[in-house]
Amino acid sequence: MAVKKSELYSSLWQSCDELRGGMDASLYKDYVLTLLFVKYVTDKYMGDRFAEIEIPAGGSFHDMIEAKGKNDIGDRMNKIIRKLADENRLNGVIDVADFDDDSKLGSGKEKVDRLTNLIAIFQNEALDFRKNRAGGDDICSSGAMPRLSSEKKSSRKKLLRVSSGFRPTSFSEQVYRPALLL
Repeated sequence: MAVKKSELYSSLWQSCDELRGGMDASLYKDYVLTLLFVKYVTDKYMGDRFAEIEIPAGGSFHDMIEAKGKNDIGDRMNKIIRKLADENRLNGVIDVADFDDDSKLGSGKEKVDRLTNLIAIFQNEALDFRKNRAGGDDICSSGAMPRLSSEKKSSRKKLLRVSSGFRPTSFSEQVYRPALLL
């Protein structure tokens, strides 16, 4: 069954609530959209040899699930995201958030719990993107996502292609849409 917008929005709000208190709210997007993107591409493209995005060994959302509860969860998440970014030339695009930053995420058990909870939010079975595709009533057509200010045109184009088939008609449509998953 396709992911409902209400489920997606609810998960986005829950993840922001989980981050509340440790960092400026303007940074939430870096963490939340990165996790959402990793979850989406893992669900959608893992095991597909013809996919636009390669999911390397050790670079999937499944690897994040395995990191839950571990003392080095932040470092593990950074490595997972870095592997995915390296494999797909998305460095500086999806790997900007530091999931091992004690000043933003807390330290010790507090950080482990916070990151474990974040992963659990996106692990929710209601967020299974394997069967989703773009359609008329989805986030892709609603323009709900913020613009990407990255100067990396090729990475931006790749994100647009991967994000549920959206194709820009001109470069003025430089929209960061990793959450356009439906």
